[in-house]
Amino acid sequence: MNSEQLKQLKQLKTLAHELNPVIMIGQAGLTEAVLKEIELALDTHELIKIKIRAEREQRKQIQQQICTETKAEPIQSIGQIIVIYRKKPEQTKKKQAPHTRRRDGTR
Repeated sequence: MNSEQLKQLKQLKTLAHELNPVIMIGQAGLTEAVLKEIELALDTHELIKIKIRAEREQRKQIQQQICTETKAEPIQSIGQIIVIYRKKPEQTKKKQAPHTRRRDGTR
């Protein structure tokens, strides 16, 4: 990692400190529904915390699977909490309604 990447990583860890987990993974493990919620949370917030209630080795596997399937970057992992980041995709310009003319001929 270069110094700029390390600086960004440190900044993301600082931002994540104040966050609460938005997703909790329990006994059912990582399901399609949970993955969809993670995708939605990443699209909305970019940086999220996830709480994984599982054994250590299983948590590592779940974290790797989440990052692989969502194309997110792991930022931090402490105990049952992981922090992941994915930059929001560039939003295309919203389709504008076609201009309509008023009765007087102006727009």
